[in-house]
Amino acid sequence: MATEKAIPRMGTLKEAAALAGIPYSAIRKMCITGKVVHVRVGTKYLVNLDKLAEYLETGDSK
Repeated sequence: MATEKAIPRMGTLKEAAALAGIPYSAIRKMCITGKVVHVRVGTKYLVNLDKLAEYLETGDSK
């Protein structure tokens, strides 16, 4: 039997910026550079809010 996958919590750049307390432009740049998991729907970005929180906790792993 196939297991069901949960749909991730997604939010717009504006919502992500408000939740994270950082500027909209910083979230947008993270998406453009591939640092944050996101999808593009037309001209809008939808950010995976859980992955954003993970990234903000750990930063760039080098």
